[in-house]
Amino acid sequence: MGRRMTHPTLFFLHALGGSAQSWDAVIAHLGEFDCRPLDLPGFGAASDATGVSVEAMADTIAAQIRAHDADRWMLVGHSMGGKIATILAHRSEAGRLPGLVGVVLMAASPPSPEPIDDDRRATMIGWVKQGPVDAEDAREFVDQNIAAPLPPAVYEAAVADVQRAAPQAWRAWLEQGSREDWSDQVGTLATPAVIVAGAEDGDLGEANQRKLNMPHYAHARFESIAGAAHLLPLEQPDSVARLIRDHAGAVGAASVPADYARLIASDRVSARTRATLAERAIADDPDYQPKVVTMQQLETLRALVDRVIPQHGIDLAARIDTQLATGEGDGWRFAVLPVDADAYRAGLDTLDALTDGAFAKLEGEDRDALLHKIEAADWSAAAPLTPEQMSLWFEDVRADAVRLWLAHPATMARIGYDGFATGGDGIRKQGYALTAADEREGWEPAR
Repeated sequence: MGRRMTHPTLFFLHALGGSAQSWDAVIAHLGEFDCRPLDLPGFGAASDATGVSVEAMADTIAAQIRAHDADRWMLVGHSMGGKIATILAHRSEAGRLPGLVGVVLMAASPPSPEPIDDDRRATMIGWVKQGPVDAEDAREFVDQNIAAPLPPAVYEAAVADVQRAAPQAWRAWLEQGSREDWSDQVGTLATPAVIVAGAEDGDLGEANQRKLNMPHYAHARFESIAGAAHLLPLEQPDSVARLIRDHAGAVGAASVPADYARLIASDRVSARTRATLAERAIADDPDYQPKVVTMQQLETLRALVDRVIPQHGIDLAARIDTQLATGEGDGWRFAVLPVDADAYRAGLDTLDALTDGAFAKLEGEDRDALLHKIEAADWSAAAPLTPEQMSLWFEDVRADAVRLWLAHPATMARIGYDGFATGGDGIRKQGYALTAADEREGWEPAR
């Protein structure tokens, strides 16, 4: 039996002067998720905690994530918390924190030094020279970071959070943490991300999000939220929750569970196999631009593959198009068909020719009825491919789709296949000790 996939756990990291409570209104819209808002050291309920450097904060949050032992999880980082989230995403991809399936960055501080006006930085550092930020300065801080007045209770809670911040943590971020450059260490990440800015934000608005954060995520999209400046979770919690929910739905199904990620990272898997599985697990680009077929043909292919196999969040059509572009197919073709790229273009055009250009718009049962006719070569109409060619081409499509689907490590986890973990790089291969029906090795993930 396949593995049951659930929503990823959501871990929330707040901004400078915020706390876990900053996410209350957002979490109220995400009742179907396991939401875990965390206090960064020096803030909120952790204002007495030590270890307020960027690296120490990342260590603390990593330990809390491990303690929760979630198979699949996402990071939602706001401002200062966004920098920590990106560093943790890098650690996850390095195999040190398995299970991460996606990142949402809200007005995030980048891995590079954060663009803060020097005079404003000095003013904010001055606020904690005599102790915690006082009420007047806390109100100024909140006022500077919102586009419109907040509900009174939300506003007072935000001001109280700023006043709770430990002076050493406040100063450490402004003097050091925000200035640290982690760009080279983080590099470019494969974790799918949504990068968000308030339409009225200044230093961390759209321009700097595109310039400083998006280059670190190979699969990222940008979203702007109207009616918000910098304190997005307080200003527009419903819009923030919607973006989080949509991203979780897009990335969760095709993610590799933590127990399988740990197995892939173990010494039972060779370095070559591990690299191959990591490449296959890279999230599909939601804005994928086709290389061989046209955009209309790609949508037709998606509609076709959707009737062949449950994709569970894997964009098989995009992967087939990439395969056609690189020539990494199965190495053969039917003699009556043209080369693969030409055959795909002609086959997809034939589907549209038989449906007045509307194959992708057909209801599922109507698509199925047409595909049964194509499989049986039981149709006659003027089209780029003949009925015999279409029947054979459809066979090729099914083979390509199923092969790519089964090759994905998320699919292997879903069906409980762990046959890739029998060797490692040593001379003596580990293999299996238990081979009888219904027996399971201690190292095998639960199914």
